[in-house]
Amino acid sequence: MQCLADRAASPAKAACAGETVGLLAARALFAELACFPKPGLVSFRDRGSNRDMDAALFLRSILALRPYFASLARAGYLGEPFEVLRRIGVDAEEAMLAATGGVNTHRGAIFSLGLLAAGAGRIGSTGRRLTAPMLPEAILETWGEGIAAHTPPCESHGTRARVRFGAPGARGEAARGFPSLFRAGYPALEDAVGGGCDFNRAMTQAFFAVLAALDDTNLLHRGGREGLIFARECARRFLSAGGVFAPAWRVRAGDIHTRFVGRGLNPGGAGDMLACAAFVHFVAGPSASSPTKEFFAMEGTEITEVHGGRGLSKKRLVPLCGTGRTAWASR
Repeated sequence: MQCLADRAASPAKAACAGETVGLLAARALFAELACFPKPGLVSFRDRGSNRDMDAALFLRSILALRPYFASLARAGYLGEPFEVLRRIGVDAEEAMLAATGGVNTHRGAIFSLGLLAAGAGRIGSTGRRLTAPMLPEAILETWGEGIAAHTPPCESHGTRARVRFGAPGARGEAARGFPSLFRAGYPALEDAVGGGCDFNRAMTQAFFAVLAALDDTNLLHRGGREGLIFARECARRFLSAGGVFAPAWRVRAGDIHTRFVGRGLNPGGAGDMLACAAFVHFVAGPSASSPTKEFFAMEGTEITEVHGGRGLSKKRLVPLCGTGRTAWASR
C-alpha cells in the first residue's frame, strides 16, 4: 500500500478518517451488546454467565474506548508501526479499566477490533473504496511481523488458556488473517442480512457461525476443553437446523443461552469476533454507509443497571445503532 502523496495534508485527513472509523467501531461494540440471544454473553436482557458485569458497564466501557479506536485508525492512516498501535492499545485498556472499576469488558476487542480499525485507516489513506478482503491483507502487510512477535500479557485468562490448551488466541487469529471472522462470522452476517433478516437476527446467526468455528480461549478458561466442545456442538446443531431461518429459532437460541449460563460458559472471544463482524459490515458491507448521529446516541445517557428478566426500573430507551429498533436501559 502507498501513502498519500501529500504528506502535509495527511494529519488532517487522518483525523477525519479516525473519527469516522472510531464511531463505527463504537457502533459495532454497541451492536454486539444489543444482540440477543447470544448464549452466555451480556446483553440488555441479562448478564449472561457473568457476575461482575452488565450492560451498563459495557456502555461505559464503549464510551471510554471510542476515542482510542479513532486514534488507532488515525495511526493506521499515517502508516505508524505496530509499536505505536500497541501503545494506543495499552492506553485504551487503562481507560477501559478506569471506566469499569477494574473489570475487563473489552480487552480482546481492543486488540482485534483495534487492528481492524487501524486497517480501515490504512486503506483509507489510499483513497480506494474499502472492501472486506482488503482488511486482513492490509493488516498483515503493514503489521504482520509485529503481530507475530507480540507477547500478550501473561496475567490474562486468555493467555493462560492459550498456553495450557494450545489455542491460537486473539494474536493467533490476527496472525492468520482472522479466519473465524472472514470465513465464518462476517459471511454469515451478510448472508442473513441479504436474506431479509433484521440486524439483531442476523447478528445472532453470525454469533453462532463464529462460535462453531473459533477456539475461544474464554470458553477454555471457563469450561476447559469439554466446555469448548460442548459450546461448538451447540452452535453447529443450531446452524444445521436452519439457524435463524428456522421456525422457533429464538426459542432454541434462548435454550442454549440458559444452558450456557447454567454451566458458567462465557464465549467472550466469539463476542469480540461478533463485534468485528458488525464493524466490517459497517465499513465494507454492501450497505456500508457514513456514520451519523442516530447511529450512536449514548453520550450523556446515565445508565446504572440492567435487570435480567425482571423488568427495568428508571427506564430510558437506547437506540440500537443502525437497526431502527430500541432497547430499554436503566438510568
